[in-house]
Amino acid sequence: MPENPSAALARRLGSLPRLRLALGQRPRVLVLRTRYDAIPETFAPALAEGPSAVLMFGVAGGAKRLRVEMRGRNRASRLFPDASGTRPARLTLAADGPAERRSPAAAAAGVILRRHGVPATASRDAGRYLCNASYYRALAEDCPVLFLHIPPRGRTRRPQHQRLRIDPQRVLWALAEIAAMLARRGRTGR
Repeated sequence: MPENPSAALARRLGSLPRLRLALGQRPRVLVLRTRYDAIPETFAPALAEGPSAVLMFGVAGGAKRLRVEMRGRNRASRLFPDASGTRPARLTLAADGPAERRSPAAAAAGVILRRHGVPATASRDAGRYLCNASYYRALAEDCPVLFLHIPPRGRTRRPQHQRLRIDPQRVLWALAEIAAMLARRGRTGR
C-alpha cells in the first residue's frame, strides 16, 4: 500500500483532545513498518512496557467498511512477502501458542461503531499477513486488545453520486470512545 491510511488515522486519533481527556493522558501512537521483523524489534518491546490497552489499525485492501477483528490466528502465509521481501519462516506464528486468541472487546466496539453510525462489520479472519501476526502477538498480553481494519481510501463500488458519506469526525469520536472503553477495561482488569 503506497500510502497507509491506517497510520494517518492512528496519528489523528492520538492527537484528539477528546481522547486525551478521556484517558487522562496523551496516548502513545506507534506506527510499525510493514515488515515481520517490526514485531520483535519494535512492537514486542512496546508491549513489554505494560500498556493499559492496545488499539490497532491496518488496511484491508478489499474492505468496503470498517472491520472489527474478533480474533488473531496462529498462522502465517509464505505467499505474501513483507515490504522488505521477507516471507515468514514457518506457517505458525508461535510454535507453542494456541490456534487462536480472541478479543473480548470486539463485540462492545461493534456496538460503539453502530451507535455512532459508522458502517462496520465483525470479521473472524484478520488475514495471514502482518495485521494478523501483530494482533495474535498483542492478544497474548494481559490487557484489552482490539484490531480494526479500515478500507483503503476511495474504495467503493457505488457511483460517485451514491457514495456513502461518513463524517470523518464521527469516525474519530467513535474510535476515541473505543480507545477509552479499552483503557477502562485495562484499569479495572475486565
